[in-house]
Amino acid sequence: MSLTVSPELLEKAQQGPVDNEDFIACVRQSLPYAWSVVARVAEELAASGAAFADNQTEPPDEAARGQLLRLVGSDAMRAAVERHFGVRLAFQNCHRLALFNPAAVAEHEEFVTPRSQILNQRPELVNC
Repeated sequence: MSLTVSPELLEKAQQGPVDNEDFIACVRQSLPYAWSVVARVAEELAASGAAFADNQTEPPDEAARGQLLRLVGSDAMRAAVERHFGVRLAFQNCHRLALFNPAAVAEHEEFVTPRSQILNQRPELVNC
């Protein structure tokens, strides 16, 4: 299961649309490792003023790796996180999460190319 949904949030969803902040709170509580990575990289991006910032630290265990994969694998979660932090996400391998300033279109396009994916490969990441 990707998220741990409270009975109250489930009932709210059954009644109609869910507020983005309620959904973000559910993501933050359900995926604490993934949330901490996104929040840290968002702070780095804001502080640096660069086009993007990225995480290159491997997760400490498979549960943490799974959280990152669930976060980036869900269109709804990815979009909510992008709206919340005002960034654009990109992902390579099992842990390289990058957050882009929305104006950094060229940098984002380069990051998601096959060339960039190939250059980011290392033997230890084959089965991540």
